Amino acid sequence: MDDKYFTGAKMWKEAKFPIAFTGAGISVPSGIPDFRSPGGVWTKYDPMEVATASAIEKNPKKVWDFILETSDLLEKAKPNPAHYALAELEKAGKLMGIITQNIDNLHQRAGSKNVVEYHGNFQKYYCNKCRVTYTKDEVKKIISNKIPPYCKCGGVIRPDVVFFGEPIPQKAIIGTNDLLNKCDLIVVIGTSGEVSPANTIPRIVKRNGGKMIEINLGPSYYYDVSDVKFNESADIVLPKLKDIILS
Repeated sequence: MDDKYFTGAKMWKEAKFPIAFTGAGISVPSGIPDFRSPGGVWTKYDPMEVATASAIEKNPKKVWDFILETSDLLEKAKPNPAHYALAELEKAGKLMGIITQNIDNLHQRAGSKNVVEYHGNFQKYYCNKCRVTYTKDEVKKIISNKIPPYCKCGGVIRPDVVFFGEPIPQKAIIGTNDLLNKCDLIVVIGTSGEVSPANTIPRIVKRNGGKMIEINLGPSYYYDVSDVKFNESADIVLPKLKDIILS
């Protein structure tokens, strides 16, 4: 095995408060293409027309066409070895939490407990007008009769995710800061660091004197700050690292 694995595993084992920061790349082996990559959702839809607060008001039918296609994709996906490796490391006390940009719920389905959903979760819904919450089953019942689904107040029901131009939820900011204040190692997985403000998170750890392990195919925004970089898929790297760390 490459010496890089032993170097990364040693760094991880020595950390007192390691956390993970995940992006779309960790879920690609689960069958969810990166939205920005060829074949991804943004090759079919203009995000400004289907993923903004104004779009849900102006053209809710088009937004819900996008939501239903994306929901179907996410529901069919299953956690992969990378998700399970992180869950095992958390259970063993070798991972203190995950900050994820993903909305696919795969970390939780794999068994991870302390997950901060920076951009929300496609399993949850609320009214865009009165903010009352809806379960997934409740929304399914409504859309079986009519699309888009409307709340009793007349507002459009939407997924509890951060659309373009919307602020990060306060709960996510608080959860993120709580982890960052203690973190001495961040493992950056499957993100090129293009999306702001999420892309500032790893650099905050570095500024605070922490270390960084990066697992990402191709170049990224973190080229100058990674202590160890794996240019391989997360579902290959994380199980290997996990086995060394827990051995």
